[in-house]
Parts: sequence; C-alpha cells; structure tokens
Amino acid sequence: MMGMRAPILVLNAGSSSLKFSTFDALDGDLMPGVHGQVSDIGAAATLEAFDAKGMVLDKQSIAGNRHDDAIEAIHLWFSRHLGGEAAFAAVGHRVVHGGEAYYEPVFVSDQVLLDLDALVPLAPLHQPHNLDAIRAVQAVAPLVPQIACFDTAFHHGQPEVATRFALPEAITAKGVRRYGFHGLSYEYIVSALPLVAGQETGSRIVVAHLGSGASMCAIRDGRSIASTMGLTPVDGLPMGTRTGTLDPGVILYLLQHEGMDAKSIERLVYEQSGLLGVSGLSGDMRTLLASKAPAAKAAIDLFVYRVGRELGSLAAALGGLDGLVFTGGIGEKAAVIRERVCRDAQWAGIELDATANTAGGPRISTATSKASAWVVPTNENLMIARHTQRLLEGRRLSAMPTGVNS
Repeated sequence: MMGMRAPILVLNAGSSSLKFSTFDALDGDLMPGVHGQVSDIGAAATLEAFDAKGMVLDKQSIAGNRHDDAIEAIHLWFSRHLGGEAAFAAVGHRVVHGGEAYYEPVFVSDQVLLDLDALVPLAPLHQPHNLDAIRAVQAVAPLVPQIACFDTAFHHGQPEVATRFALPEAITAKGVRRYGFHGLSYEYIVSALPLVAGQETGSRIVVAHLGSGASMCAIRDGRSIASTMGLTPVDGLPMGTRTGTLDPGVILYLLQHEGMDAKSIERLVYEQSGLLGVSGLSGDMRTLLASKAPAAKAAIDLFVYRVGRELGSLAAALGGLDGLVFTGGIGEKAAVIRERVCRDAQWAGIELDATANTAGGPRISTATSKASAWVVPTNENLMIARHTQRLLEGRRLSAMPTGVNS
C-alpha cells in the first residue's frame, strides 16, 4: 500500500487568469481536491477557491496585479490551509509550446526554462504567462519540484507530410513546421472515450475542442494524425479573438498597403479578430447566441462553416470517419452549435439524435448512425496531474537502492 501522499498542485496560466487544482494521491489514484482561480489579473485580481464538491471556500481580492502576485496569493492561501511550501509533492504546469525538443513532460530546470523562453514568439498569448507561473513558484517554493506538460506533445508523432509547410528546406530545418495544440485535452479524451463509448467510436475519430481557443484533431487508434493548428495556436478555426487560417497574402497586404507593422498585425490576428472581429460585439459564443444582431449571426455561421470544412479535411486525412467528439466550453455546452455541425455532416454518416443532443449526451447520434457523435467533457488538469505523478514516481523508484520495494 502506498497510502496518502502530499497532493499535487496543477497550474494553468492564461493571459488574465491563473487556474489551479489539487489532486490527492491515494494508493496510486488521483482524487480531485481544492480548486479555483485568480481572475482579472492586470485589473482587479480576485482569488476564488472551491472544495472538491464545488462549494465556495473563499473569495478575496488580492494585492498586486501580476502573475507572480497571483502565485504568492495562492501560496499564502494554501499555507494557511495545508501548512506551507512542503505541502505539495510537486507542481504541474500546462505549457503551450514545447517546440521540437520537448515532446514529453519534463522536470523544470534552468536550461528547460531558457529553451521554452525561445518559443515565446510562437505562442505570444500563452507561453510568457506559462513561464511566469513557473518562475513565480520557484520564488515562493524553491524546493518543490515542477513539471512542464506540453500542449504540443500529443501531436509529436504525426507523419512528416502532415507537419511540413511547402517552404525551402533551410527554413523547415529551423523548426518552422506544424506542431498542433490542445494536446493535453486530446490526450485526456483518448483516455476517457473508451469509458464512455466502449468500442462504438471505431478507430478513426475527429475530436473538436471548441472554446475561446478552438481546434480539431484527427485521431487514429489513439494517435494524432493531423490537426488544425500549426506553427502557432492562431491557425485553423476562427476562435474567440483569433483569426484562424488566414491567407499569407492578407499579411503582406496589411504590411504594404495599410501601414501596419508586425506588432499591430500580431494584435489583429490574436486579439481583435475571430468571433469578436466578425461580430464587432463579443468573442464569447454565449453572447453571440443570445444576440439578434446580424453580425452575431454572421460570426456564428462562419464558425460552424469552418468546423465543417475542417471536419472534411481531417476525415480525408483519416481515410474516413467513425466518430466525432465535441469537447471544450462551446463543444460541451452549446447544443445549437453541435446540432448545426452534425446536420452539416450528414455526408459523413452522422445522424443527430436531437433529444440526446439537447440533454448533453454523452452520445448525441442515433443508434443507426453510420458515424457516431459524442460529447465528452475534457479535463486537462487531471491529465497534467497524471503526468506529474508518473514523473514523481519514476524519480522515486530510480532513487531507490536495488531490491528495495515501496
């Protein structure tokens, strides 16, 4: 019996929020514990904490408005409840970009941080905050091991033809290629889907991770075959504020004829476009669905159309389609979006069960549908905790004298 060990803390840093979850390791199993977030970083930052059942434990304003202030506030909150920095066995982090070198979770070192810093230009909305969180933990709890888990890692085994741009070899050799993202979500779905659907989904599935960041992935026998995101998380589907796929000629036009520089174009494609840009109203799908404005409808129509286009592309990469899985905030909660996507995908053999879809699934296709459709909530934080536990256990076993059992 392994018994109870110190909990694992998982941190998921965004541009203006820092979400946290704890997982208690009991006899090899991970049980969810306290979770919460510091929101509105950069404005009026607030810490909220909940127990495993979702009951509010605390809500308070915090001093300071940076990510290191948020980490310090979380640290102080847990110090009062769990007894200080030694209370955690390790801290697991979501890091968006691992580049070519990092395709498995790793213990964080100074060299790892330097390498990941070099990837900031490829994920400017996410990577700096991911790394800020790691450095902030180092400052308040230097003895606690930290593990970086990468959103790109799940896609590492894709065939070369799926990852290459049609660029000269000298540029490709520098790592300019398609990487894909949301890998921790896709990895979790692969682990959870058999528990929900058994063998009913078949071997060729497309998972649609639809949220403020949105992507889709073709998965065959549990492995990533192709994905909609590329070198950066701005490619593919239109998102809350990101353009998705954009003709490079548009960038050239903006540079040459609209007087825009690289920074202003970066803001345009990452922060001012997508659902927000098309609607002129909001990047939040809930707001758009509740609106009667024609521009809101135009943004929704474009989103649904692009999901359908990408579904066709990914089904072609798989050589057919056995199942479609919806996840992410929009995928899990917006029944009308699922309905429209499935009805547009009748060509793929998907026959929607409208009642099941309204109820949220898990299966939302009819029993006679040639390709099945599902709703499976994702859990990236649990995936990070699993990786963190595995690396901790590997380190513990490697440190044991030969012949010693736990």
